[in-house]
Amino acid sequence: MPSLTTKPLSWFKAKPQVRKEFDENDLRQLGESMKTHGQLQPVLARTDGTLNAGERRLRAAQLVGLPTLQVIITEESLSETQIKVIQLTENLHRADLRDSEKWQAFEELLRLNPAWSNKDLAKHLKLSESTVTKYQAPSRCIAEVQNALVAGQVGITAVYEISRAPAEQQPELLRLKLSGTSRDGLAERVRKQKRNATQQVRVKRISCPLPSGVGIVVTGGELSLDDLIEALAETLREAKKAREQSLDIKTFSLSMRDKAKCAK
Repeated sequence: MPSLTTKPLSWFKAKPQVRKEFDENDLRQLGESMKTHGQLQPVLARTDGTLNAGERRLRAAQLVGLPTLQVIITEESLSETQIKVIQLTENLHRADLRDSEKWQAFEELLRLNPAWSNKDLAKHLKLSESTVTKYQAPSRCIAEVQNALVAGQVGITAVYEISRAPAEQQPELLRLKLSGTSRDGLAERVRKQKRNATQQVRVKRISCPLPSGVGIVVTGGELSLDDLIEALAETLREAKKAREQSLDIKTFSLSMRDKAKCAK
């Protein structure tokens, strides 16, 4: 059973944790607060003194010269995944990690648990699935974007927008972001690139079988997806006009043929 006790700072042993960088001013403020108001939350450690969670509090206590820390000692053997989840959850909800540290921690948890989906990861970390998806974005980016995130040159929101583009387009998007383009500007650039990509694919005949059993066939010169959307929208407008005029389907078809001939 876990037990709450107090131990001298020399008893604790810190292993590599999720948080990679610690701000000394932030640690000093935390330490002074612990001196004045007491330790609001115990650290978590194994029976040999190895920390499972609380390295930030330990460093703060060392910095301001506190002699002891309250600790919850667990004899339960925790898996590497359980320890990482404890560390990451605590940091996510109590002291903000850098965007790159969150991404790397998420990646490590998924590596330790290959069967986990983003939904599973979100459930363990008590986060929304959309948040987990956003912090997985760097894994879909080229190395230059990942390096810029680690260096603090770009944030996770910008990286998410860049990740929505193919790898060959990402260097240009990164350059735009580093030169001052906003997140909305990046998003619009990605949308424009996707529209251009759809326009580059063209066919002479488009067949659209529908779940209702009806099939629509559109033919023409070189048709893109935008051409299809425009043709269907025009057809819908003309069909509604024909219905208002009480035309039947055969008459409508003949009138559309006549209009097309006159337009040539």
